[in-house]
Amino acid sequence: MAYLFNIEKICEFLPHRFPMLLVDRIVSVADDGKSCRGLKNVTINEPFFQGHYPGKPIMPGVLILESMAQVGAALFLSKPEYNGKIPLIGALDEIKFKRMVVPGDQLIMDVEIIWIRGPIGRMRGVATVDGEIAASMQMTFKWADKDL
Repeated sequence: MAYLFNIEKICEFLPHRFPMLLVDRIVSVADDGKSCRGLKNVTINEPFFQGHYPGKPIMPGVLILESMAQVGAALFLSKPEYNGKIPLIGALDEIKFKRMVVPGDQLIMDVEIIWIRGPIGRMRGVATVDGEIAASMQMTFKWADKDL
């Protein structure tokens, strides 16, 4: 799978860093700029696996949601008009977890922008592993100035 943005490029515009950077690549962006696909390679070296859960490592659901949020943020923050902004989660709705995500999985996240009105927007995200839905959600977000 080819990629549009590798990790070095993602770090140029996403504010997240280890251990909270949860997207490894952006592999596609729709021509209309309203949807994209990103991926996260899940390894046993993730710090959260130390405690979630010893002997049965499972990626926390909230981090799967955060991964989808970061893919959505990358869609915007790669555009010059969003330079100097940071995304903030306002609400999460219609959350569903369908499959555990474990070390060795590749989490594929598809994100679609539903609407944007000024600094507020709404997106839909679906995360899959091997073609199976792991999680889905809708999120309301807000753009804030980095300097706040």
